[in-house]
Amino acid sequence: MSRLFYLLFAVTLFLGACSTTKKIESKNKFFIDRNILWYDATANFDRFCNKDSILYYLKKSKEVGVTDIVVDVKPITGEVLYPSNIAPVMNSWGTSGVKKDLSWDMLSFFIEQGHKLGLKVHASTNVFVAGHNFYDRGVVYDDPTKAAWQTLSFLPEGFVKITDQKSKYSAMLNPVLEEVRNYELSILKELVGKYPKLDGIILDRVRFDNLNADFSDSSRYAFEKYIGKKVENYPDDIYSFSGKDRINGTLYKEWLEWRASIVHDFIYTARKEIKAINPNISFGDYTGSWYPLYFDVGVNFASKEYDPSKDFDWATPKYKDYGYAEALDLFTTGNYFFEVDKEELKSQAAAATKTLESGLVVEKEDWYTVEGSAELVTKVTKGKTPVYAGLYVEQYKDNPDQFVKALKMCREKSDGSMIFDIVHIINYGWWDELKEGLK
Repeated sequence: MSRLFYLLFAVTLFLGACSTTKKIESKNKFFIDRNILWYDATANFDRFCNKDSILYYLKKSKEVGVTDIVVDVKPITGEVLYPSNIAPVMNSWGTSGVKKDLSWDMLSFFIEQGHKLGLKVHASTNVFVAGHNFYDRGVVYDDPTKAAWQTLSFLPEGFVKITDQKSKYSAMLNPVLEEVRNYELSILKELVGKYPKLDGIILDRVRFDNLNADFSDSSRYAFEKYIGKKVENYPDDIYSFSGKDRINGTLYKEWLEWRASIVHDFIYTARKEIKAINPNISFGDYTGSWYPLYFDVGVNFASKEYDPSKDFDWATPKYKDYGYAEALDLFTTGNYFFEVDKEELKSQAAAATKTLESGLVVEKEDWYTVEGSAELVTKVTKGKTPVYAGLYVEQYKDNPDQFVKALKMCREKSDGSMIFDIVHIINYGWWDELKEGLK
């Protein structure tokens, strides 16, 4: 009897283990090794107006070890590169004179040909942005009904619209506005509905412009509703300036918390709406990897199980509730640092700090490297989403060996890699380097 008991007990444990494994595999069906190559919309516009060119570069991508491509179909102007009934269609870019032939659908061709080669095809969209300030082009410039959607910054010189800040190329929108969120959701739903064979969608710029935004009346009222009281001294209770120096007010941390709630809620709403149309599509997001600074843009990409208030003085205990790693099937990050391993940062003679656009001063710590930032993202996301560490190729111009080293580090420290952008691989002729880095 004892032998029979132990035999049955062992079988029960084995079957239980198998059942658990299946549950994990089912939950983690998006956790696969990927080498992702980005195809930027405007940088490659002329090149990808030609079918032969698309096919050539898809084949090159496949040959060097790329598994997934990301086709940027909504650049920062707010125009789109597919037939839309909602957003304006981009049919030219720059001064080359090349006009897009609208008789064929670029994204459909990418999907069809990519699948023939065994590549997964994702579409990326820049969400809360609708204009290019360097060219005065885009939705907020061309559509008077949407000009009021642009974000309003609070700067040392006062309140300034984003389109009046010509040193900034992205004319960001105010994500607090319900009409902005609904408009962007309608574009995402149209895109997913039009292309049922699309493997994934990756959101970009689901964020505020930076710490200086948004300070419109609409944002003030929404914040007051969130905290349940009037802001007596606006914006000084958030922060004020003494010359160029920022002085945090009594409601500064609550303001950061509220901004994170706006982005969090949009991410979860977008996932729900997109999955209702195509339950099998991969729902992804792109952000920078520098988590200690990402409150600057109102984003908490961590897991809800990670409590940043224990590590950072800018976070409230409630800030963790607005982590959204659990909502993602794919998360790709910009690990955009020239220094690859942490030892490089310690040995370099460069400045120990860096000042961000919003005025924040950054201490260059371990996370200010490809290795350190990848480790940090893994720490805060807690395995809730697959993470693909990414590189900005232009940072390694004239340093191909450093690029290869960085790419290998991305693969070592995350679930794969992401390369931004194919235009730099083409311009530098780095196909062999890309292949070596992806081994």
